[in-house]
Amino acid sequence: MTSGRAAATTFGAVALAASVALVPTAAVAATPADVAQNGGAARSIDDSTQAILDSVQGGPAKNVILLIGDGMGDSEITSARNYEYGAGGVLPGIDALPLTGQYTTYSLTRDGKADYVPDSAATGSAWATGTKTYDNAVSVDIAGTPQDTLLEIAKANGLKTGNVTTSEVQDATPAVQAAHVAARSCYGPDSVTQCGADALDQGGRGSISEQIIGTRADLTLGGGSASFRQAARAGQYQGDTLFDQAGDRGYQVIGDAAGLSGLAAADQTAPVLGTFTDGNFPTRFAPSTATVGGGDLAPQRCTPNPARLSTDLSLQAMTEKSIDLLDNEDGFFLQVEGASIDKRDHSADACGQIGEVLDLDEAVQAALDFAKADGNTMVIVTADHAHTSQIVDGTPPTSLSTSLLTNEGSTMKIAYGTAAAGGSQQHTGSQLRVAGYGPGAANVVGLIDQTDNFFTIVNALELDRNLDGLSNDATISAPAEVAPGTDFTVTASGIEGDRQVSGVFTPATGDPVDLGYVDVIDGIATFTVTAPTALGAGTVTLTGVQSGVELTAAVNVIAGAVTPAPSATPTPGAVPADGGNTAGGVGTAGSGNGPLAFTGSEVLPALLLALMLTGAGAVLVVRRRRRAGMIDHSGVQM
Repeated sequence: MTSGRAAATTFGAVALAASVALVPTAAVAATPADVAQNGGAARSIDDSTQAILDSVQGGPAKNVILLIGDGMGDSEITSARNYEYGAGGVLPGIDALPLTGQYTTYSLTRDGKADYVPDSAATGSAWATGTKTYDNAVSVDIAGTPQDTLLEIAKANGLKTGNVTTSEVQDATPAVQAAHVAARSCYGPDSVTQCGADALDQGGRGSISEQIIGTRADLTLGGGSASFRQAARAGQYQGDTLFDQAGDRGYQVIGDAAGLSGLAAADQTAPVLGTFTDGNFPTRFAPSTATVGGGDLAPQRCTPNPARLSTDLSLQAMTEKSIDLLDNEDGFFLQVEGASIDKRDHSADACGQIGEVLDLDEAVQAALDFAKADGNTMVIVTADHAHTSQIVDGTPPTSLSTSLLTNEGSTMKIAYGTAAAGGSQQHTGSQLRVAGYGPGAANVVGLIDQTDNFFTIVNALELDRNLDGLSNDATISAPAEVAPGTDFTVTASGIEGDRQVSGVFTPATGDPVDLGYVDVIDGIATFTVTAPTALGAGTVTLTGVQSGVELTAAVNVIAGAVTPAPSATPTPGAVPADGGNTAGGVGTAGSGNGPLAFTGSEVLPALLLALMLTGAGAVLVVRRRRRAGMIDHSGVQM
């Protein structure tokens, strides 16, 4: 995969050279002295035709960075620009992307009708999966069917992946890339009522936190540590906290700036789970309060928030570190969210929302700096839904408002009119700005829909969306002969379309033994099995949890056989054995409540063939068939 994708994108570095010059020239601010002059407020006096043409580059792209301002409509962008840089100024990141369009954001009702004012779960699911859904749903369609996400698809195609936010990582926008639940409030194992049928102990995929661990992005950064301190209620890790589970499954679990700065790598062998607050990050600016008649009060300045995290944990710093860790020759997909534009808008907090736009703008600058130097990276900046705040001329008589003194010395009044004091201001249903840079970014131009972002990114990265098909050529390897009571390794390779693989050992005598499940790491899943003491031909069956692809190998237990040494580091994912050999005489590197793929009576035809192959010393790739409808996913964190 390395040479093909790298070769396909080499031309991009050269082709984008001309467009690099467009970005800084677009960010030219008019000064107060200029704007009174003829043409003084113009942002593009000269003919920009050639510059725009130069910025339009075809794909493919090697990397994509998607930056989301939650609740960042045109009013939120404008108020932040006015406050920090002046009416004639520019946001050096957000305003620097050369290609812009607008997109529609409506969601659906459960019966498929248009819902004109969406929430973050439905809108995030739209760009993450290409499928519109109902408010509250996380990457499932209106019928509740899970939809593959950009992050899952990119990971299965061999790209590195990252998910960064200033909210809890379980919040809707980050969750849409890593989980599939009917209700966005299904944060952790203790969210019993909210999770309902999605809970592990109800046979579901588990809470959002549990699914984040199972999705296994190379890097996940944000808040939300409180949910990871909860204990699993079912599955292989029942009783263990989710932090402990993540550690057992090979994660680097970090919780402070020193841990982040000390990271040297983030990959499938040692992915990163960084949660730096129990909940959402504190905002850049201390809160301001909008009141009825507040616009008539003396204008105020926004002040730094003393509770803000260190600059080493700013959105810009996390974005820069993520890019550094994810950059590789095969490419990466990274989603970055500035989350509290929306949250402070809900609270009618003008300073809070402005500071969060400025934070996102700094992250956009970091992404653009990398993209311009790299030459093969597409950057998209947009939002999920519009929000309440409006820049107004006069103070509204009955709704909330506040008055701010901008850096250029003018008064800016911001009003909030969709809830009374103390209530939560509402989302609104207008279309949103979407802007892009790099190969394939021209697809954001014009009026598009939010779901188009999914296809723009999939096409730019040339991703294969048939994840089941990516596991169709998987193979299994196991020793043909092992000595009684010895440990041996069974490995599934080429199973990129799956995130977990379950295993079953069927001995010559006795009942099948559940081997639990392990995580797929770079297309490989490895189990360590202890051979039974009883002699005879046994069968190991490995099943892709997501694809249903089934692999079977015969293992003959023979006295005096020389057992190959097991792998030193089996794939993380299975819990330690709970006390040696289990019923049937088999001990494993993992045990628990995972599914049995099939019973001994079902494997007889394959077993006879396997015995013939072992007699000839053949490689064991006995049977592979699709059995998705027969797999029980209960107890498997995905």
